[in-house]
Amino acid sequence: MSKTLQDLTLKNSFMFAAVMMEPENCKALLERILEMEIDHVVVDKEKSIVYHPEYKSVRLDVYAKDEEGSHFNVEMQVAKKEIVKRARYYHSQLDMNLLLTGMDYENLPNCYVIFICDYDPFGLKKYRYTVKSSFLEDNNLPYDDGSYTVFLSTKGENRDEVPKELVSFLEYAGADREQAEKDFHDEYVSRLQQTVAKIKRDRDMEVRYMLFSELLKDEFTAGKAYSIIVLLDMLGDVSEELASKIRQITDEEKQDALLKLAATSTSVEEFEEKANL
Repeated sequence: MSKTLQDLTLKNSFMFAAVMMEPENCKALLERILEMEIDHVVVDKEKSIVYHPEYKSVRLDVYAKDEEGSHFNVEMQVAKKEIVKRARYYHSQLDMNLLLTGMDYENLPNCYVIFICDYDPFGLKKYRYTVKSSFLEDNNLPYDDGSYTVFLSTKGENRDEVPKELVSFLEYAGADREQAEKDFHDEYVSRLQQTVAKIKRDRDMEVRYMLFSELLKDEFTAGKAYSIIVLLDMLGDVSEELASKIRQITDEEKQDALLKLAATSTSVEEFEEKANL
């Protein structure tokens, strides 16, 4: 039986993305994970919903940047999948997007790829695994390319080696529905619980989750054009002229871009303005 919005906890990718769309929630999480102060973050809603034609699925994660230009890609990972090579791919995508804006190599900012796993990805019972490039010949020789990868585990046991605030978050992130509603004696976790409750009361979010649930099935029951039109229909009236223009697009990259745009637009008018059809 498919889960409803009311069944979801933070470990669900849709709920995680929805909760972290609030910049303060995202900022506080990054500070806990990386143990550094961040003035503010800007959450890119369009890049937080990514369509993967290879997997016939929609990945929901958090893509953010701070005031110093550092970029962060955070993903909730429940199923055990190949995440080491995936992290490499995400880093390459972050860099490519930055270079496409005209940035020089020497100006590339720090980039962090973060996986929150509801399992222990490396079997050492640690809450946090941090990866940074170094020389094999001499670990003391500086090598800083600004690329960082962090794997978090909700199944860690090394409480004395990580901040208690991070442990509290990971315990909440790994909790089932009943346990997720208990008091974790942590102000930030309480704020996340309140955000989750607010999202579950939002009728628009419930409708959007139902649609994404359909898109996440192994096989789509309709093509991308249909999915774009359905998303837009949630926002308002879709003219036959606009629907016809969408159906005529055959370029897969353009279709993917429109699917993301439709998922993140606040109105049909906004979609038409940005789509330039």
